[in-house]
Amino acid sequence: MSEKPRDQRPSSPGINPGHFGRGGMGAMGMPVQKAKDFKGTLRRLSSYMSPFRISFILVFTSAVLSTLFSILSPKLMGNATTKLYEGSMAKMKGIAGAKIDFDAILQIAFILAVLYILSAVLTYIQQRIMVGVTQKIVFNLRKEISEKLSRVPLSFFDSRSHGDTMSRATNDVDTISSTMQQSLTQLITSMVTLVGIVIMMLTISPLLTLATIITLPLSIWGTKMIASRSQKYFKGQQKTLGELNGHVEEMYTGHTIVKAFGREQKSVEKFNEINDRLYHSGWRAQFISGMIFPLMSFIGNIGYVLVSVIGGIMVTNGAIKIGDILAFIQYSGQFGMPITQVANIANVIQSTIAAAERIFELLDEPEEVLEQTDAKSVTNVRGHVQFKQVAFSYKDDTTLIEDMNINVEPGQTVAIVGPTGAGKTTIVNLLMRFYELKGGSISIDAVDSREMSRNHLRGLFGMVLQDTWLFNGTIRENIAYGRDGATEDEIVSAARAAYADHFIRTLPDGYNTILNEEASNLSHGQKQLLTIARAILADPPILILDEATSSVDTRTELSIQRAMNNLMEGRTSFVIAHRLSTIRDADLILVMNQGSVIEQGTHEQLLEQHGFYADLYNSQFAQKAIS
Repeated sequence: MSEKPRDQRPSSPGINPGHFGRGGMGAMGMPVQKAKDFKGTLRRLSSYMSPFRISFILVFTSAVLSTLFSILSPKLMGNATTKLYEGSMAKMKGIAGAKIDFDAILQIAFILAVLYILSAVLTYIQQRIMVGVTQKIVFNLRKEISEKLSRVPLSFFDSRSHGDTMSRATNDVDTISSTMQQSLTQLITSMVTLVGIVIMMLTISPLLTLATIITLPLSIWGTKMIASRSQKYFKGQQKTLGELNGHVEEMYTGHTIVKAFGREQKSVEKFNEINDRLYHSGWRAQFISGMIFPLMSFIGNIGYVLVSVIGGIMVTNGAIKIGDILAFIQYSGQFGMPITQVANIANVIQSTIAAAERIFELLDEPEEVLEQTDAKSVTNVRGHVQFKQVAFSYKDDTTLIEDMNINVEPGQTVAIVGPTGAGKTTIVNLLMRFYELKGGSISIDAVDSREMSRNHLRGLFGMVLQDTWLFNGTIRENIAYGRDGATEDEIVSAARAAYADHFIRTLPDGYNTILNEEASNLSHGQKQLLTIARAILADPPILILDEATSSVDTRTELSIQRAMNNLMEGRTSFVIAHRLSTIRDADLILVMNQGSVIEQGTHEQLLEQHGFYADLYNSQFAQKAIS
């Protein structure tokens, strides 16, 4: 609605800012978004978790115990193997009374079963608790964001990309939810598993542990080398993906113009060119990063060979039991997994803290000026509106309106005219208190608008804008949006007064017709008549009309104009006029240019002055005559 220049900050199309962004590299070479203030954001995010401290302690305890039970399993299975091996070897050597100790093996199997069951139960408990806690935290975050967006001034929405704000409220919150629900418990289990495996390997054989760990630097070096090579291709893939999404969105939203100018082939050729670049950069990125797993597998196999060879020698020398070798092989196979998981989770947490930082930036945005505790209200509104020495600017260093004085008597129709950027919509923004004045005052029935609550003030106005807004629902529900508790008779009466009842009844479902996305199953004129019916039902004492007849045919324009005349009858009305021929009968015409009212009067008075308004009117009349 605002006419001020906008400082748009759009997010990259098609990119989820919760997962990709600036700085760092993921385990697979993907760029990782990093927070500007990691520690500060982490502390603030932790404050949302503090009410659930006991739940987190239970989750931590369950995760540790579950992991420990899993870590003990290979050692116990190794003991069972040792019992089986020793009994078999004793029988083969013909030792008297030698036999396999199945009782001991069964006892170990029973203990293993109990440990597996306990581990599964504890894992279920930790997941159940974590899901509940996460959803409560995310619920609180979404609630805060929703409440915040209702308190920020209109300037917030005018200066930011809607897509970026939606991304913070949806994608970034989902990133936090996913991380808390899955990655936190996985981080605990991975770290406990890593420490537990190292301890278990050391208790079995420090020498074999050294043989396993010695391959770790080789894995890190190989991963880093491949990641550094794939980084530039992932960046290229991200950039090209954004370019492709932007092209698709542009061609889809403007498909009518593309077809009208016969540019389908050019559009397809450009798509193919971008898609080809995306294919090559994506193929290279995925191919190079895909080499990480084979490389790690190869290095892991080197570790297996070392453990097997050294372990075999130790078994033949009687330095270690065969069951311990089997257990150690299992531990060495699991050794690399928690390291990879911790690396992945570290990158996920980086992105999560960055997402939380974006949410907190939104929550820290300046809010509208606080309401007065003793807010006044206007009863039996007459509609006397007065601007006294009003000053306003969107930017501190640029004055838009200065010393504006306007006096509108009850029931008058005031037309606001002027070229684009003159400040017409700014007056509407100030009347509705979407923006705060820099000086002076606007009063309604002698009560300063700043002394009223915003809800009360805005309830005094009805608005019919050039850009119609109808939501996905029935026609009846859209009209009833004007007033809570409206009866069927009142809805129909409002539709009749707006000359909308006839076309509504010609629709297959009448008032129960469901409007689809953007109400594209109605014409622009029909949508405008519904918004007028909604305003009539609201029955406001003061009207703001952004002339809605500029993009409809003459017959529809007459219907809309008649409906607007019904709506304006007996009410103070502010009309933003584009076609000057439609406001000849206005009681007062304000001519604006560069934020100032340079002329005011009736249509005849302004024409007699032969000034700015006369030039505007004559130029429109001349254009109409030529056409």
